[in-house]
Amino acid sequence: MSGSMERLVPLWFTIGLFAVWEATCRLLDVDPFILPAPSEVLAALVQYWRPVLRHSLVTLWTTMVGFGLAVAFGIVLGLIVGWSRTIYRGIYPVMIGFNTIPKVAVVPILVIWFGIGEVPAILTAFLISFFPIVVNVATGLATMEPELEDVLRALGARKLDIMLKVGIPRALPYLFGSLKVAITLAFVGSVVSETIAANAGIGFLMAQAGSNFQMPLVFAGLMALAVEGIAMYALFALVERRMTRWAFRSSTSAAA
Repeated sequence: MSGSMERLVPLWFTIGLFAVWEATCRLLDVDPFILPAPSEVLAALVQYWRPVLRHSLVTLWTTMVGFGLAVAFGIVLGLIVGWSRTIYRGIYPVMIGFNTIPKVAVVPILVIWFGIGEVPAILTAFLISFFPIVVNVATGLATMEPELEDVLRALGARKLDIMLKVGIPRALPYLFGSLKVAITLAFVGSVVSETIAANAGIGFLMAQAGSNFQMPLVFAGLMALAVEGIAMYALFALVERRMTRWAFRSSTSAAA
């Protein structure tokens, strides 16, 4: 399959998925309250495009702020954890325990502390997305070959030199791989918080539409959220290829 045709596969698959969805709703006469057809969702997007756009921008804003905090905090903590295998073994179980806490259970606490609004959504996006970044950065540093570190030390390199010249560049593929996962999780965190306690955002719009039995508008909100998530994932995938081209070249040559 040629490169241009291969790039069109996701588009054709998506079109086919929507076609099956539309046909199923039409042939089985599915009640729009249960599952609206894509045509009804599109009509809701056209009719309510202003509120959908406004709330989408709010969700994008809170998600990106929370994600930015997660990146900064995750990289710093990942470097600290990956600096020493002793620190790695000591902190890693604590991070696992923290990550097992459902973030939806934390939202009411955040609301009590900061009130209803954007701050709980930002913090929920941060809490749910920083863990993959920390783990991947720390793993990229901690899995550096001991033999390589021994050779560098024998050549007079200090621990900091090894970290800056070898460890951090080696961890870049791990970092960018985690960013693609973390950005999608950040959207989940924002929407969960907006659904529970917010006065704006896609989650708030979907909650309001659901309470008014406007299911096409609910699915329109889901579509808008999906578009934002795909766009941000594609952006970080592009940045990953730009920043870690050497890793892709080495993996391609190894496969060949």
